[in-house]
Amino acid sequence: MSYPGGGQARDDVYGVTPLVTGDAVVLELRPAGFATRTASIAIDFLAQVIALIAMAVVVSWIGVSVDPAATAAISLTGSILIMVGYPAAFESVSRGRSLGKLALGLRVVGTDGSPERFRQALGRALAGFVELWLTFGVVALITSMLNRDGRRIGDFVAGTMVVEERSGGRRDPVVPMPPHLAAWAAGTELSRLSPETANAARQYVLRYGELAEHTRHEMGVQLADAVAAQVSPPPPAGTTPPYFLAAVLAERRRRSMEAMGQGPGQTQDPGRAQGFHQHRAPQWNDPYRGPAR
Repeated sequence: MSYPGGGQARDDVYGVTPLVTGDAVVLELRPAGFATRTASIAIDFLAQVIALIAMAVVVSWIGVSVDPAATAAISLTGSILIMVGYPAAFESVSRGRSLGKLALGLRVVGTDGSPERFRQALGRALAGFVELWLTFGVVALITSMLNRDGRRIGDFVAGTMVVEERSGGRRDPVVPMPPHLAAWAAGTELSRLSPETANAARQYVLRYGELAEHTRHEMGVQLADAVAAQVSPPPPAGTTPPYFLAAVLAERRRRSMEAMGQGPGQTQDPGRAQGFHQHRAPQWNDPYRGPAR
């Protein structure tokens, strides 16, 4: 990815995968790590094995007085319910979280960022019976290692991915909302804002204080023009590029958090958070034309 003002930036510099919801809200969600997913699967597998053992004990106990065919039917039905029904039902009720995922702060979401639906959970569970139980997890292991987002076959079948809901003490920098632009940002249309443009704007805002004066000016105007072409309405007259970009990014994140059922982010002044106040940002009266002269 290239900055509009020149230079290169890595698409994965923040280790974040952009997901677009059905409402065209881009979610900045971190795909679950391989080790974390493996641990989550191990917890679920252990719970299922314990349930299978308990079922076997019960079946053997009632098998003394029940016809062998009925006993076999009960055993088969119980096994299917535990290996397929448990993950499908649990993830549906808990909106994408099994016991293992609850323990490790993970969640299954659709590739569009939407909450996992029953048909998706069932698809993952049915595929999981083959790639986790019949192949002892080998197929899931290989698939997850080859895919950038750690998706297994069940995720491709269901159109899902596993993401982190919490990441311990590590947190990505948050772009806070400029208070004087909060009301304007709340009414903006962000459906056409592309992940590439948003990521470039985010890097500019977070690194604003590190840029030279001429680079800060030129890159800010070009990025602001690119973002303004994809959002509406335009910002209030006189809004400078860094504050305009910060407002768009903060509102984008707020909607992402709401879509995931989490609380709102910080709303402090980005100038105080990122050092904007230490530099005189160019005046930008016309968001589509550049700085005023």
